[in-house]
Amino acid sequence: MDYSPSKMKKDIKESSFNFKKKYGQNFIIDKNVIESIIKKSDIDKNTLVIEIGPGAGSLTSELEKVSKKVIAYEIDKTIKPILTNNITKAKIIYDDFLKRNVKDDIKNEKYDKLYVISNLPYYITTPIIVKLIEEKIEIDKMILMVQKEVGDRFKAHPNTKEYNSLTIFINYYFTVEKILDISKNVFMPKPNVDSIVIKLEKKQRKKLKNESVFFKLIRDSFKQKRKTLKNNLKGYDLETIEKVLKRHNLDLTVRAEALPVEIFIEMSECIGGK
Repeated sequence: MDYSPSKMKKDIKESSFNFKKKYGQNFIIDKNVIESIIKKSDIDKNTLVIEIGPGAGSLTSELEKVSKKVIAYEIDKTIKPILTNNITKAKIIYDDFLKRNVKDDIKNEKYDKLYVISNLPYYITTPIIVKLIEEKIEIDKMILMVQKEVGDRFKAHPNTKEYNSLTIFINYYFTVEKILDISKNVFMPKPNVDSIVIKLEKKQRKKLKNESVFFKLIRDSFKQKRKTLKNNLKGYDLETIEKVLKRHNLDLTVRAEALPVEIFIEMSECIGGK
């Protein structure tokens, strides 16, 4: 498919396709943006790509040219005629991604690297990323177009208003880097917000003694963001936690938003091994 904004608009008009707000449908209509995403993704012919929400296939059509295979998940079956006409090699699964067993979907595929490259539906960005992580799908890299506010949260630093438990959750597994700022004008229909493209690359980490303790500690620490660790972690071994904090010249009056991921790891290792 030689993608062009005019071809996409023509296909949408001829198929009488109606955009559905409930699915957060905003399709990319700027070829330069798509080419930038492809270039910065470093895909090769040994890469399996997962795409969530291909829409009219403008990104999909370029991904399938450079990868070994694309598996795309599309919840809206009414767009099938457009994708069928324009996508030649990618496998399109017409289903709700959040309900799929992704490991089963890819178990027979042969590949060296697994990437997730998507213009994510904004209304379910976080559940999608959490699913990919919690189901322990061995992803090497994610290139994601997300709402700017959400992307800022992913790459936030301690002591900023954007920094929260999701920031730590993602930064435990991945290094986070902004690739592109995206104007709302590159979409059809035009959303109310600007976007960014972020790159998440898998970190090589020593396995924690107990990951469940680590993630529970994070959730509880941010339970009431304006409260101190002493108030949020009343059910924990505060003496042990304070010993860790003192090694970093901190104490229990600190708030969770001030702590980098490595201190949470250190605290969880001390209390999780008991």
